[in-house]
Amino acid sequence: MPQEVRVGGKGKSALLEGLRACKVQLNRAAEALFEDRRFTLLSQSEVIEIAYVSVAKLGFTQGATYDLLAEQARRMGLIECPLELGPYLRLQFLDQPEAGATGRHAHSAPPGSITVASPHLDDRDETPRGFYLRRADGVLWLRGYWSSSDDVWNPHDVFVFRRADGSGPNRPLKLTGHLRGPPLNGTIVRQTRASGD
Repeated sequence: MPQEVRVGGKGKSALLEGLRACKVQLNRAAEALFEDRRFTLLSQSEVIEIAYVSVAKLGFTQGATYDLLAEQARRMGLIECPLELGPYLRLQFLDQPEAGATGRHAHSAPPGSITVASPHLDDRDETPRGFYLRRADGVLWLRGYWSSSDDVWNPHDVFVFRRADGSGPNRPLKLTGHLRGPPLNGTIVRQTRASGD
């Protein structure tokens, strides 16, 4: 998996053309994100160092909401990525392993998927929250998803965060044992993901 991603320097049309050239499929939520005028791209190219962490590795063995995940990630030296990192990571991660189980995965992140942690465009439930990457049945996907603020992510769900200090991929993450927020009592509540149609 790439440990750094070069982003910026392209417009949306060029980025979409690059995705099509690599036979990457988009779902309706991903298309909606590209069509949203608030989704802007960096005019200059830059390299972003990233880290892949599961919800459990962030310390939430019973799952957690996105806000709790982002807060804990900041304590570990990780911050949210720009939204455009999703498409650029997809283009630079064409050898993503096959997901395994296929089909619809309502209310949970699909197996083998990687969700890009990024700021949401707004707080409305009808606006897609961001991108995730998946390879299923030999097809590479860049997918958008819908989720509400009280949805709980499962412990095995994997996120990509940006390394805040640019310390490089070999520096270990700062693991902390103190987690804020109410206990979840082992309950995984409903999650919403966009379908592949």
